[in-house]
Amino acid sequence: MVNRAAVILKYKEPMVRWINESDPYNDNPGITLASTHEDCTVYLIRDRDAENLQKWLSRNFKMLFENELEGWYTDESLWPLKLNRKMFNEWFDVECHSVLLDTVGSAIIDDEI
Repeated sequence: MVNRAAVILKYKEPMVRWINESDPYNDNPGITLASTHEDCTVYLIRDRDAENLQKWLSRNFKMLFENELEGWYTDESLWPLKLNRKMFNEWFDVECHSVLLDTVGSAIIDDEI
């Protein structure tokens, strides 16, 4: 058992619309809501933060929002101008899973180091 919880953002229609409309090189946008749910980023948070997820989200929604936007377009000029909690709630459903089991048995390695 891992002493973390998992937060997963599931896109809603406004996020998918932004992805398709913001690509300056794509005349035939093909990203669908279903396709964005096939492989989502998992954010590990402290297990105690999962107990008060809304408070944690209030402190961290902008980081999550920016990370998701950057995953599609690194050019910040393509991003929405004002990222606020209301917009975050309109663009994402949030799942939180508090039971994580490590079935591998070897050390977890950060490949960014």
